[in-house]
Amino acid sequence: MGRLLITLFLMESGILPAPLLYLSAFFEASRRDYYDGLRRISERAEWRDWLEYFLLAVARMSEDAINRAGRINAKLAQWQKDVAGESTKTPMQALELLAANPFTTAKGLAQKLGVAFTTAQRAIERLERLGIVQQTGTAKRDRVYCAKALLEILEEPARLAPGGS
Repeated sequence: MGRLLITLFLMESGILPAPLLYLSAFFEASRRDYYDGLRRISERAEWRDWLEYFLLAVARMSEDAINRAGRINAKLAQWQKDVAGESTKTPMQALELLAANPFTTAKGLAQKLGVAFTTAQRAIERLERLGIVQQTGTAKRDRVYCAKALLEILEEPARLAPGGS
C-alpha cells in the first residue's frame, strides 16, 4: 500500500505526470534488502539507509521507464512511417490509440475515432497486413487485436542495472 501511496503522492506533487514508476519490481528483485531495511528501521530507526535504498529504487525504475518509453516511441515512429501516405487517416489515428493501449477492436476503434465500423475494420486490416497488430484469438465476431511488439516491451522484466542493461 505504501508503494502505491508514494507513487500517488509523486503524481499529486506534480513530479510524475502519470503512475509510471513500478517500484514493486525493484523491491521484489531485491527482496532481502527490502525486508532487511524495513527491519533496521523498526529495530534501530536506520532511516538514512532505507531512504538511500528507496531512492535507488526510484532511480532504477525511472531508468527502466525511460528506456521502455524510448523503445515504444521508436516502434511507433517506425509504424507511422509504414502507414504514412495512406488514403485515409484512420490507420494513423489507430496507431495513436495503440500507444495508450496495445489492444483494440474494430468496434472500440470506431467509437473512439467516431468513424464507421467498416472504416475501423479496414484500418485494423491494414495494420494487420503491415504486421503491426494481430488477432489474439479465433473469434469471428468482436475480434481483439494486439500490437504485440508494444505489449512485449511493457511486459518484459524490469531492467534494474544502471543504464538499463
